Amino acid sequence: MLLRLRASNHRSILEPVELSMIAVDKERAATRRFDRLSEHVLTVAGIYGPNASGKSNVLDAMAWLSMAVATSLRRWDEHIPRDAHMFGKGPTSPTEFDLDLEVEGVRYGYRLELDDSAVLFESLDSYPEGRRRNLFTRRKGEIDFRRGLDGTRGIRELLTPTTLALSAGRRVHDSDFRRVAQALSSMRLLGPWNSRTFRARGLIWLDNTADLLADVEAGQGRLFDTGQDRSAVTDRGAAMELLHFADPGIDEFVMTEDVSERPGGRRRQLGLVHRGDGEPVTFDIEDESAGTRTWFRLIGPALAALRFGRVLLLDEIDASLHPRLSARLIEIFQDPETNIRGAQLVFTSHDTSLLNHLNRDEVWLTERAPNAATRLVGLAEFRGERVRKSLNLERAYLQGRFGAVPEVDRAAVRRALGLASA
Repeated sequence: MLLRLRASNHRSILEPVELSMIAVDKERAATRRFDRLSEHVLTVAGIYGPNASGKSNVLDAMAWLSMAVATSLRRWDEHIPRDAHMFGKGPTSPTEFDLDLEVEGVRYGYRLELDDSAVLFESLDSYPEGRRRNLFTRRKGEIDFRRGLDGTRGIRELLTPTTLALSAGRRVHDSDFRRVAQALSSMRLLGPWNSRTFRARGLIWLDNTADLLADVEAGQGRLFDTGQDRSAVTDRGAAMELLHFADPGIDEFVMTEDVSERPGGRRRQLGLVHRGDGEPVTFDIEDESAGTRTWFRLIGPALAALRFGRVLLLDEIDASLHPRLSARLIEIFQDPETNIRGAQLVFTSHDTSLLNHLNRDEVWLTERAPNAATRLVGLAEFRGERVRKSLNLERAYLQGRFGAVPEVDRAAVRRALGLASA
């Protein structure tokens, strides 16, 4: 589980911003408790703010780090494809990440600093008994490992100036390196389906809903088969149950194969069966409503996150979705009975009605600073009457009591429309 992320010099983020998943109001069913951690951990966080304030870039920072751990060993050569802040000192300054996470009951801390051409600093610490134990520290070309660790020679041999040591550590079986690397690289980012962020960072296709259903139909449970919890509901049953939230009229799914003349031109087609007054009718997925299609695409990644205890990053949770569906997704991640492995959902939204489903420590606000940089603040950091537990968060947010809402200059709008003199 993600405990905390601090990032700087990434896209609109210039000065460090920090997102914490540590609960402020601890005695709630939605939080998780671990024997070796004194803190309670949240499973949901929602980020609100005006357009162009950097909400998506907070998620993108997490997704970029996930991508870096997953691919630097295979894809980075002489250049590191970072997204530094484009103004001021951003292009010439390092990008930094600092995060804490829990993996198999143990807390880890990972630090990374890099520029366009090299990894400048990297370290990994563990806290197996609550006390810090440094596993490795890397400063430019030098790396020091804790004495007695297995696999360190192989990591040294794979390192280049642009390769993350944690990426190389993924190859060391049954190690802290592999456990942390897998936890970080398994984050999934979903966004508006035609967005640059989605195309650049989305590893969603590994958890494609149609592939999940096709595999189940073929008797192959490989996509989500962890070898554990055999008594849990099947992926097919869970997927259909979630589909019913979007459209209760969907009764079944069917898979067909569309064979074309081109080589390898065999494509699986998904149809959703609707039952009305007469005979059942099968609709192609593309014939469904925009909301149903969006919800359908979410099912695979959501089930994978819940099954494996992953972090799911969802940009614009309200895009094409009815608020009832967005709220239901939040509740599934908050509920310990449906989220038994501590999966986490971090999302951005403009839908203020969802604030009624969030606690104050699950809400984060972004603002755009005068230098075009993103600021991030937790709602729980506000003091006094503005954010007491019983406060109606939606009404208070819309009233501007926490900032982070767009301000419209009506006079400027009138001038732009030619309705007033300049």
